[in-house]
Amino acid sequence: MEGNVRRGVIKGAVKAAIFYIIIAAILFTVPGKLDWWMAWVFLAVFIASYIVDLIILDPELLAERSGVKEGNRKYDIILAMFMAWIGTFIVVLIAALDKRFGWSPIVPFWLQILGLLLIVLGSILITWAMASNKFFSGVVRIQTDRGHTVSSMGPYRFLRHPGYLGAGLTYLGTPFTLGSLWAFVPVFLVIVDIVVRTALEDGVLRRDLSGYIEYAGRVKYRLLPGIW
Repeated sequence: MEGNVRRGVIKGAVKAAIFYIIIAAILFTVPGKLDWWMAWVFLAVFIASYIVDLIILDPELLAERSGVKEGNRKYDIILAMFMAWIGTFIVVLIAALDKRFGWSPIVPFWLQILGLLLIVLGSILITWAMASNKFFSGVVRIQTDRGHTVSSMGPYRFLRHPGYLGAGLTYLGTPFTLGSLWAFVPVFLVIVDIVVRTALEDGVLRRDLSGYIEYAGRVKYRLLPGIW
């Protein structure tokens, strides 16, 4: 592994560790208890998903995703920060406050399991998309330095932006898993962010990435099969 790639992977791992520490701090300090077992499961699923990514994904891709690069759109940096970090913190914070003060009615156990399955399914879809697309950047940019080409394998045979669908599924599953219906309020804002990012990214790729218009002609849907 080259030095720059190694540093990028380490940088990404440090950022991920900080992210999960903050999530854990919110989940267990705000409610004031450590015996919220579904929160432990929730956290474990995300950490396990990241470990799988570290094991199976191309180190160059991990390095690419570790931070802002030349060519990243400023507006997408903001949207990406809200989707990946700020939105997650807000959703988890609302769920933790709900756990402490009991705002929501009790969510049935089967619905919590359904939410957990949505999170797992979304995580698998994101990993599948990254494994199928070596240009799966955290922020949209045309990666001329890496020989950017259109990816049409794996889930890209069915959707042009499967990673965003995966992210949406994980967000939709979170309120159910953590037993907080109030958490759907910030989740709705994140879903709006995902839809906007999908549309804007699709426009950039159509305009600037060779072969993408032809690919879009074959794969009709951006985010939801049969709908959009």
